[in-house]
Amino acid sequence: MDATQPTTVQRDAMWTLAFLAFVLAWDAGGGDLRVMHLFGDAHGFAWRNHWLLVGWFHEGGRWLSALVVGVVLVNVVRPWAFARDMSTLTRWWWCATTLTCLLLIPTLKHGSMTSCPWDLTEFGGSAHYVSHWARHIRDGGPGGCFPAGHASAAFSFFGGWFALRATSPKAARRWLAGVWACGIVFGVAQSLRGAHYPSHSLWTAWLCWTTSAVMWHASSRLRMLPMRRVEAVAGS
Repeated sequence: MDATQPTTVQRDAMWTLAFLAFVLAWDAGGGDLRVMHLFGDAHGFAWRNHWLLVGWFHEGGRWLSALVVGVVLVNVVRPWAFARDMSTLTRWWWCATTLTCLLLIPTLKHGSMTSCPWDLTEFGGSAHYVSHWARHIRDGGPGGCFPAGHASAAFSFFGGWFALRATSPKAARRWLAGVWACGIVFGVAQSLRGAHYPSHSLWTAWLCWTTSAVMWHASSRLRMLPMRRVEAVAGS
């Protein structure tokens, strides 16, 4: 490889930092409330209980996420066609990373004092807007809303991109596109309902992406062990 070309680690780091800069810029710009005022008023959010958003994008999204978890779990012991060239350790890594992300976001939410948009007084609730950066300031609402849990039903699967890209580049690109598409749809649906600010979904995406990237590169030596053993046997 040309020494002037960035390595995989460098490319992943650049994308991660660029994504972080975008999310921080969104936070600094104060776009959350402006967006939420497009969807809600003093009477609440008209789309909060809409059958399409609740039935298809929320409940349906959960079932879809559970189905994909099943796909990832089965892939560990019985590889799917698109993952047959993947090592067993990589398949285990993919499963472990997905489950880590699925647990990470609810854990962070549980300790959050940030309430959801529909809890604000300006949307018919009892809470006052407090930035999620003010972690120790209560807003008068129930809290437990940051980062976005429902978006993690899609973004927790970023690990598939890292696991597939070396052995099945086309499948990796399709997987990544599917994760982004579902995550954006889930995030927008929750904002329309008043359940989450856009930043909540953005931070979920960044956290899941970064967790997957860090776990991928941190485990690189472990995942290479079987290959090194084969090379050692072949060379003996």
